[in-house]
Amino acid sequence: MYLTRMELDTDKRSTRRLLSSRSKIHGMVESAFAGGRERRLWRLDSLGGRLYLLVLSEEKPNLEAAVHEYGNPKEGCLTRDYEPLLARITKQSRWRFRLVANPTQSISRASTGQRGEVRACVGAEQQESWLKKRAEKNGFMLEEGGFRAVGNSWHIFHKREEKDKSVSLREVSYEGILTVTDVEKFKELLCRGMGRGRAYGMGLLTIMRLP
Repeated sequence: MYLTRMELDTDKRSTRRLLSSRSKIHGMVESAFAGGRERRLWRLDSLGGRLYLLVLSEEKPNLEAAVHEYGNPKEGCLTRDYEPLLARITKQSRWRFRLVANPTQSISRASTGQRGEVRACVGAEQQESWLKKRAEKNGFMLEEGGFRAVGNSWHIFHKREEKDKSVSLREVSYEGILTVTDVEKFKELLCRGMGRGRAYGMGLLTIMRLP
């Protein structure tokens, strides 16, 4: 696995057009790979007034064209082997984390009790509950008050192959501290992501070891 970071130059008109649609960013990310349908995770991160694209993938991406069109050619992009980080994960280790996800809930039909419409979780209570419910089965534990939802935004766009249908995704950013309870499950989560919308910038969990 490889984690790649590329700075986006938001002063460029081409970059602003790219950022106008999650479908366009998805297409740009996919074009950086030679082929195959391996799942790639990506997200946008703001840090120090700059905007970055993060990509987690099984193979190294070729972002040379993207850097020239949307980024800063002088900075290029940075790709690191993800395996050393995965190798450091141990049971009961504690990590600071950041997750951008699309928390949803299924509303049952009152008449039949069957699973019904999938809706976005709204409000911090629902959004934080969504993450807590998924912690154990994904190999980690969250302490009460040890994390929070720090940002919300809606993304509405059309898929490239379905121009007549719009997609609406609610993006929620989480930050906090977690404890690993099952190493293999947690590694799988880091590599495959969490929740819906993973092709469109959701689901990537990144971690930093606490001292």
